[in-house]
Amino acid sequence: MSDDFDTTDLPRASGLEARVADAIAPSLAGMGYELVRVAVLGRERPTVQIMADRADGAPISVADCEAISQGIGAVLDVADLIAGNWTLEVSSPGIDRPLTRVKDWNRFAGHLARAEMSIPLDGRRRISGVVLGADETHARMRLDDGTELALPHEDIRRAKLVLTDALIAATARPTPTN
Repeated sequence: MSDDFDTTDLPRASGLEARVADAIAPSLAGMGYELVRVAVLGRERPTVQIMADRADGAPISVADCEAISQGIGAVLDVADLIAGNWTLEVSSPGIDRPLTRVKDWNRFAGHLARAEMSIPLDGRRRISGVVLGADETHARMRLDDGTELALPHEDIRRAKLVLTDALIAATARPTPTN
């Protein structure tokens, strides 16, 4: 990893997914993209799913996904992290995106999200509420009853935004005027 690459922007992952993230994130950053999520699915012929954003905040296009696929496919081939044949899928995180990084939790504060915990928090494994932000150790949410919870990042199995009219409006690009 290059000395100027900030690893705090990596999505939280473990095992093979963390090794894949470590291998490809610097190349993605050099290409002008940010890694949002890595998932490795299947055993016989695994599928490596990569979600990425453009670093400039512009919407990600099919051409961006193609460029990422070519660039990181070569990196993964050289790193040889996955035995045998595998398939690479590259996509945009979409509007109802996963929340995998501290910056995602902070960027989407005020929006509704759902989190699934690996260890129950206050007796709950599934938590739904308004995102309040995050720091390096916890993501914060406000439940419908007004209770605020601090979710330890290491205990969050997955979290994602809930598609709402407010989220659509907040992420819509202004239409060009001529």
